[in-house]
Amino acid sequence: MPEKIMNRWIVVAWAVLIQLALGAIYAWSVFTPSLKESGWSTTQTQVVFSAGLAFFAIIMVISGRLMPRVGPRKLTIAGGIVLGSGYIVAGLLDTTSFWPIFFLIGVIGGSGIGLAYVVPIAVGMRWFPDKKGLITGLAVAGFGFGAMGWVKLAGGWGNLIENLGLSMTFTIYGVIFLSMGVVGGLFMVFPPSGWLPRGYTPPEANTDGASVPCCTTKQMLAKPQFYMIFLAFVAGGGAGLMSIGLVKIYPMQALMENGISKEVASSIAGTAMAVFFSLGNGFGRVIWGALSDKLGTKLSIFIMLATQGCMVLTMPCVAGSQWPLWIYAGLIGFNFGGNFALFPTITAKFFGAKNIGQNYPLVFLAYGVGGIGGPIMGGKLGAMGDFPLAFTICGVAVLIAAVLIAVIRPPKNMAAA
Repeated sequence: MPEKIMNRWIVVAWAVLIQLALGAIYAWSVFTPSLKESGWSTTQTQVVFSAGLAFFAIIMVISGRLMPRVGPRKLTIAGGIVLGSGYIVAGLLDTTSFWPIFFLIGVIGGSGIGLAYVVPIAVGMRWFPDKKGLITGLAVAGFGFGAMGWVKLAGGWGNLIENLGLSMTFTIYGVIFLSMGVVGGLFMVFPPSGWLPRGYTPPEANTDGASVPCCTTKQMLAKPQFYMIFLAFVAGGGAGLMSIGLVKIYPMQALMENGISKEVASSIAGTAMAVFFSLGNGFGRVIWGALSDKLGTKLSIFIMLATQGCMVLTMPCVAGSQWPLWIYAGLIGFNFGGNFALFPTITAKFFGAKNIGQNYPLVFLAYGVGGIGGPIMGGKLGAMGDFPLAFTICGVAVLIAAVLIAVIRPPKNMAAA
C-alpha cells in the first residue's frame, strides 16, 4: 500500500503560523514605554532587544547543525517551548527588574526564535522544489506581519497592556507562542526521500544555479560566491535596519523644518514606519519570493538591491514631504522584506537545497553584521545632525552590492555531499 503523503499546503500554513509567533522579537517596541515608566532607561530597553537579535542569530547557526540529527519537528517544538517559556516566566516575575527580563526575553526568547526560525524555510523548500521563492516568501512573511500583529494586539487594537498590564501580556503571549510552536512543529517534517510534486521534473543545471550538487557547510565556506552573497546581504539588511532606526526621527525633523508642527510631524513620521514600512516589509517577502520563481533569483536580487540603493540614496529629497515620505517608506520596506525571501533562495540554488538548514544560518549572520553596522552608523551621524550622509553611505553600499550580484556565477564542480 503506497505511503500517504501529507498535503504540502498544510505544511505552508503551519510554517506561516510558526513564523508569526517567532516575529515576537520585532514587537519589543510596544513594551518599552511601560518599562521606561517603571524606571528603565532607554539603553536598557535596547540592550534586551539587541540580546534577542544576537541570540537569535547565534542559536540559528547551532540549530542548523542540529537539524540533521534531531529533525525539524523536534527543533520547532523545542523553539516554541523555549520562546514561550521565556515570556511566561517573565510575566510571573517583577517586570521592573532589568536582569530577569534581559535573560528571559532577550537570551531565552531570542534563543527560542533561533532554534525554530530556519525550520519552516528548510521544510518548505523540500516540499516545494517547484516554488522555492514563493514558499520561502510566504514563510518569512509570517515573521514580518507577526511583528505588526503582536504590536497592535498589545497596543492600539487589543489594548492588552492598558487593560491587563505588562506582566499578564507577557504571560498571554508566552502561552500563545508556546502553543503555536508545539502544534505547528508537529507538521514540520520533510517529504519522503525521493518524493517530487506531481508533474515536476527537476531542471538541469543552468546559469541561475537551479540544479546543483548539495554543498556541505565546509564546501560552501570555501567558495567565493558565499562571501559575495554574504556582503550583499550585509548591505541590503544594514540599509533596511538603518532606515528602521531613522525613518521616524529624521523625517520628523525634516517635516518640522518645513513648518509642520511637532505633533503632526510625529504622526506623519510614525505612520511612515508603523504602517507603510511595515506593510511593505510583509508584502515584499511574498512578492519578491514569487517574482524570483519567474525572473530567476539572481536577477530578482539585482533588481531589488539596485532599486533599494536608489531609494535609500534619494530618501533625503523626500523626508520633509508627507506622501512622498510614505511612498518611499513603503518601497524601502518592500525591498528590505525581499532580503528574507531571496537570500535563502539563492543559498539553496547555489549550494543545494538539501543542506539549506545548515548553510543558510551562516549566510543569515550577514543580517547580524548589517544590524550592528547600519543602525550604529546611522545613529552616530544622526547625533551629529547629518542624517543625509547616513542614507547616502547606505545607498552607495547597496548599489555596490547590486554589482556584486550582477557578476556572481554559480559554483562549478562541487562534489555531492
